[in-house]
Amino acid sequence: MLQSVWKSWIEEEARRECVLCGNGLHSLLVQMQNKGSDEVETLKTKFLSVWHNVKYSWALKSKTSFSRNSPVFLLGKCYHFKAEDDGGVTETCFEASDEDFVMGNAEAFRRDFASRVWLTYRVELPSLPSSTLTSDCGWGCMLRAGQMMLAQALILHFLGRDWTWSEAMTLQPLDTETWTTTAAKRLVASLEASLQGSPRPSDDGSPPMHQAQAPGCAEEADAHLKEMYHRTLVSWFGDSPSAQLGLHSLVRMGLTMGKQAGDWYGPAVVAHILKKAIEEAMDPGLAGITAYVSQDCTVYSADLIDSHRAPRAGQTSAERSDAPPSPHSDQPTSASTLSDSRAVIILIPVRLGGEKTNPDYFNFAKSILSLEYCIGIIGGKPKQACYFVGFQDDSLIYMDPHYCQSFVDVSTSDFPLQSYHCPSPKKMPFSKMDPSCTIGFYSRSAQDYERISQELSKVLQPSAREKYPAFTIVQGHGRDYDLSAGVTPEKREWPFIRDPRRTVTTAGDFVLL
Repeated sequence: MLQSVWKSWIEEEARRECVLCGNGLHSLLVQMQNKGSDEVETLKTKFLSVWHNVKYSWALKSKTSFSRNSPVFLLGKCYHFKAEDDGGVTETCFEASDEDFVMGNAEAFRRDFASRVWLTYRVELPSLPSSTLTSDCGWGCMLRAGQMMLAQALILHFLGRDWTWSEAMTLQPLDTETWTTTAAKRLVASLEASLQGSPRPSDDGSPPMHQAQAPGCAEEADAHLKEMYHRTLVSWFGDSPSAQLGLHSLVRMGLTMGKQAGDWYGPAVVAHILKKAIEEAMDPGLAGITAYVSQDCTVYSADLIDSHRAPRAGQTSAERSDAPPSPHSDQPTSASTLSDSRAVIILIPVRLGGEKTNPDYFNFAKSILSLEYCIGIIGGKPKQACYFVGFQDDSLIYMDPHYCQSFVDVSTSDFPLQSYHCPSPKKMPFSKMDPSCTIGFYSRSAQDYERISQELSKVLQPSAREKYPAFTIVQGHGRDYDLSAGVTPEKREWPFIRDPRRTVTTAGDFVLL
């Protein structure tokens, strides 16, 4: 009975969305009938993977409209699309396949956006920890959004905000027909291999530090060095068990917090997972950076400054001095490269309203995304996460992880980078944003944090419309405020971490009082 249901369903999907692969799917169903009942669950997972791949391989070719009369902000940088002599036209459609147009600095915006690291759904992965799943399609979008925000922090740390990828303008638009047909064929082949017992791709070795060739001059040396950092940074997010900040690592961290592969991850949960992942990363290149997560929407300055200064557990000053220095030569050596300091990624889970986002917070979100040390906001629509990187007028600009791509082996020295960069931005009205989100900042040193805290304090000043700040910054340590007084383990909710030995579930990331 179950097999006949699966057969009719998959044949209908084959006729509607990937007719060219119908014969291959029919062949798989014949093989399925010869399998024992003990493999039904495994095959169900495979067919679910087919469905997700077809669903998320559709790259909608809708154009994103940008006004030429309003500035566009992207992670602290401001761009104007209107040229000085541009007259009556007030709106333009942005698409990577359009011919390069010179209107203000629109091309600079395209280059900047396409240089951000894009992490999306992937298929054909090694099995995820404590699971038989080989894809995060349909459930891993918040983890991917968190990875993108973390990648932006590492770009600031190693390359600086002015860095752009040399090949950013060569990215091709996402082609719906080509991607869908190819994806369907690829998964038919994957299903056949699994039914025949073929091994899945795996990567047991750590991603290498991708070496640049010997440069011929100082300018080439700088370009090669930056490309080396770029490739190594992307490799840390590879989809293999050994990748320092990859999906497998994040899922493994989530297990200690009561989350399984296939579960929905909220933005506050992901903030704590990112913190744990960066703290436990063993790569020497990540020794000079750590993460801090605010407590109950409050940043305790003394705790954060301690994070800047304190070495990791069991780590000596000599070990921390092995962290690679910032490669951009036009800036002074940062405090994070010194033996007595490290950079801090500041993650602040907040809630911008009740069931819906309060529109009074939009000016606050604009102010945050206008800061160069802001690394973005992870949130999205209800149950559909995305990574917010900028805004124009009353719309947020975001990067969408809901796109299914195939596994890339980042252990090779020349793995392709194109699938880790997005050619087209998307926009969403602020009113559609889910109120639960996590805001991120990058602080290079304790001195840098002093400046950041002063600027943020001005942004957080209550106004006539915003009676309550999204978060607060206070002096002292969290322990000075005795946060745990009167709070029993049974009453602890996010953003407090639960005891992993408890199996009590919660309805969301926050409890509204």
